[in-house]
This record gives sequence, C-alpha cells and structure tokens, in this order.
Amino acid sequence: MKGISRRHFLKGFLGILLTSIGGTVGGYSYAKYIEPRRLAISKQTVEHEQIPASFHEVTIVQFSDTHLSDFFTIEQFKNVIDTINSLKPHMIVFTGDLIDEPNRYSHINEIIPLLKKLNAPLGKFAIYGNHDHGGYGTNIYRNILELSNFHLLRNETKKITLMDGSYIYIAGIDDLMLGRPNWNGTLQNMEENAFSILLVHEPDAVNRTQQFSINLQLSGHSHGGQIKLPFIGALYTPPYAEQYYEGLYQVGKTTLYVNRGLGTTRVPYRFLSVPEITLFTLKSK
Repeated sequence: MKGISRRHFLKGFLGILLTSIGGTVGGYSYAKYIEPRRLAISKQTVEHEQIPASFHEVTIVQFSDTHLSDFFTIEQFKNVIDTINSLKPHMIVFTGDLIDEPNRYSHINEIIPLLKKLNAPLGKFAIYGNHDHGGYGTNIYRNILELSNFHLLRNETKKITLMDGSYIYIAGIDDLMLGRPNWNGTLQNMEENAFSILLVHEPDAVNRTQQFSINLQLSGHSHGGQIKLPFIGALYTPPYAEQYYEGLYQVGKTTLYVNRGLGTTRVPYRFLSVPEITLFTLKSK
C-alpha cells in the first residue's frame, strides 16, 4: 500500500509540475506574441441633452498609446489605420504617446503617410502624451502631426460647427507629467450649455476637470494596466492613472473613458489587456 501511495503521489506531483510549466510557458508566449497583436473595437454610446440634434449619430474614433518601436511595428500600425478608416468616423482623436522613444526611432518618415490616410470629415485631433515630450520628442511629434493634417490641441479649444450653425467644443490639455497644462486658460471660456469633449493623456486629470463644464473626457496613458492577473487586476499603473485606468467612468458630471491603447512600454507584454480602438456614437436626447 505504501508503494502504491508513493507512486500515486509522484504521478500527481509530476502532473501538477508539468501543468504549471506548460501554463507558464503558454502564458508567456500569449502575453508576448499573441495578445499584443490583437485588436479590439470597443463601442460606446454617449447620450446627453447638450448634444445638438444635428450631431445625433456623429461618430468619433479614439486611438491611443501606439508606442511605435520594435515591439509595435509599422506593419501593425498599418492595420490600425485600415481598421479606423473602415469604421468611417466623422472625427478621429489620438490621445498621446505616438512613439516610445522619439529621438531613437528610425521610421518617422513612414508614420506620416499612414496618418495622412486617416479620413474624418469633422477633423483629426491629437494631444501630447508624456512619451511625446520625452526623448526630445516635443518638436518631432508636432512636426509629424502637422504634416499628417492633425490638429494638435496643446492647451487649446476648438469649435466643431456644422452647416446649420450648431456646434460642440473639443479641447486638449498639455501632458500633466512633462508638459505645461493650462487648465484655466484653455477651458474657462467654453459655454456651459454647449457639449464639450476634453482630450487629456492622463485619466486621473478628471479630478481637476470637475472644476469646469466638461461633458466627456477621453484619456489613455494606462494601457489598461497592460499586465493584469485574474482576481487581482493591474500589477502596475503609471502616475496619474492610478484611480481610473480602464474603460468607462462617471465622475461627477463628466463621463470619462480610458482607452487601453495599442502598444507597450517598459516590457513588451500584454496580458488580459487587449489593445483597443474605441468608437463613440453621440446621441442627442
């Protein structure tokens, strides 16, 4: 009996060991080679009484945090561009961190033709993220966007006006970590009764946004945690993405959406945080 018990114990232990090794190897391969190359399209409806009737069914695509590098390649970026155009959005917004290390990236000239391909009749807008300022990237990023027909909103507000004269506001705040955000100068002159969208890279900025009449804030920065574990959640979130790091939140009168982004930084892995593009549909009450 003792021999049988020992034999069963060894077989069981070996099975557990092999399963653990297989799970570890499989999880590593998935996190490095599979999930970072996936692409989800998240669809959100934004309904508000301040959305003009003529903006009913207007669509906005948000993409964020591409972190172009050896780990998020130009080929992957082409797929993102094609996917966005297939959605036929009225507006496109990019919420920061285009290149992981701007001063070391050798394919800058390949980015511009791709961004120029994006079509949006109501405009293409972008803001600075911390990586866009880092690595001496401030001017590099600005030049890329200007040559790609994007409107770079750096502490700036713009009216989006339709043929019937109805309008909404879109504003962009400079990056909180490495930029020079100017909240009062950017937001205080917007009409309170007009629907407003704020682009700001770091999602926890919504706590400051509450001082102004902002209806919708779109952010990135967190990568949705990038690496999450079941029942635990994100292992790490960066500064200013510690309170809000993924998905939809209602913070006071402001609706906040935190996009998981597309690329990776620090480590080239994603686990339970699939890269995403978000499609918003405005609805007038």
